[in-house]
Amino acid sequence: MKTRDDYVAKLKVQLDHWNEDVTKWEEKAKVSHVEAKKQYTKQLDTLRAKREEALYSLKLLEGASTTAWTEFSKGADDAWERMREAVAQARTHFEKH
Repeated sequence: MKTRDDYVAKLKVQLDHWNEDVTKWEEKAKVSHVEAKKQYTKQLDTLRAKREEALYSLKLLEGASTTAWTEFSKGADDAWERMREAVAQARTHFEKH
């Protein structure tokens, strides 16, 4: 098992990559026609909600005691998986259009 610091660092790197994707998709949504913009906005809203959930799990993990962090990591893993799925769905949507 990795240390808490290694685990948190890995999650932060992944989150940075996802944030770059979101920024790119937000720019694409800004210049889209009305109907596509509605669809993009819906995808981005879902993605932002999942990102907030993942960030909350990350903050809990960072503040967890040394003995409790493994328990918190399970919740973070679940949140990260939901974020990963939301990003994959958004990526498919944005690359298709």
